[in-house]
Amino acid sequence: MARYHIETYGCTSNRGESRQIERALRDGGHHPAERAEEADVAILNTCTVLEKTEHNMLRRAEELDDQTPGDLVVTGCMALAQGEQFDDADIDAEVLHWDEVPEHVRNGECPTTTPDTEPVVDGVVGILPIARGCMSDCSYCITKQATGRIDSPSVEENVRKARALVHAGAKEIRITGQDTGVYGWDRNQGESLLPELLERICTEIDGEFRVRVGMANPKGIHGVREQLAEVFAEQDKLYNFLHAPVQSGSDDILRDMRRQHSVSEYVEVVDTFDDQLDEWTLSTDFIVGFPTETDHDHEQSLALLRETRPEKINVTRFSKRPGTDAADMDGLGGQLKKDRSSEMTDVKMDVVSEAYESMVGTERDVLFVEDGTEDSLVGYDSAYRQVAVPGAEDHADVGDIVTCKITGQNTVYALGELC
Repeated sequence: MARYHIETYGCTSNRGESRQIERALRDGGHHPAERAEEADVAILNTCTVLEKTEHNMLRRAEELDDQTPGDLVVTGCMALAQGEQFDDADIDAEVLHWDEVPEHVRNGECPTTTPDTEPVVDGVVGILPIARGCMSDCSYCITKQATGRIDSPSVEENVRKARALVHAGAKEIRITGQDTGVYGWDRNQGESLLPELLERICTEIDGEFRVRVGMANPKGIHGVREQLAEVFAEQDKLYNFLHAPVQSGSDDILRDMRRQHSVSEYVEVVDTFDDQLDEWTLSTDFIVGFPTETDHDHEQSLALLRETRPEKINVTRFSKRPGTDAADMDGLGGQLKKDRSSEMTDVKMDVVSEAYESMVGTERDVLFVEDGTEDSLVGYDSAYRQVAVPGAEDHADVGDIVTCKITGQNTVYALGELC
């Protein structure tokens, strides 16, 4: 697990985003560091209201780049509006939208929960950890040292916990775990119980709510992909959203990573969901610059990204974790990893922007889950695409499902107006 140091500048919206970043990091088992010098990763949440502010942000980013032993992540307004300035200033930073930060810090590893983790309601969002541990043995991952093998409560127990979240006011249930795809392997002879759990949550719990499934490694869901896709197609309460981290488009690299799945198995999962669902969102992760990655391997990853066109993509530069097998490998140069990350990020932004542009002019039923800037509300449509609606606070509340017309996009989210 990583130690993080986060600094926030600007408005209350930025401070709210930093709180959500911190909440996600702590939920993932990471710990705060008071000083940048003590951190594995420093996070700078930026403001860009004035030209003087921009100069201050660049200066602080440069200081953090020098002070932090590990990575620097820049997010916030300046990162989104003028992210190229950090590169122009020769600051070695990963420039990310704020909701991409937790996954980047995770560095391709599983999220980590503590043994006593219980469901919790945060606003209208209910967090439901369905199991602890995983079945993987990735060569770069330190999380497995803390979590061990999969330990799954019964389907009945998880349905009970989900029902309690709904009764406590949750309008969105986020199913989490180190690897939700292998939920139940320890109870069901190596076959996932995730499809059964999702179907029962959707059919046995009364109320108006939606369910989002957290990270599921391709290997865990490959064997039940047909059954799982059918549940998604049949249950309106399920967001049509799947986070299946592929990590590389090269089978050679996947073997070196000990990822268990092949590229073809990942593609078969994607194809199955394409066949079953008219519209859905694929989320995935790529690690660039793994020690054994060649130029050809990198090109294969870019090709896979273009082929499968995931709409949410986390690109992480490989970083060694102590005690892992990959930490003993001879690493690639920092500039090479940065160049590959930049190239993949460019492709990513084209793919994501195209997806949100395709929404413009359509109407969507959006579940509002949080306040946005000023008088806006932010929520998600049925495919878990983010929609911000200016002026919505005057007519709707967090927790409402409202029909919106999509009027524009800002690369990683859509803009809408109430119908």
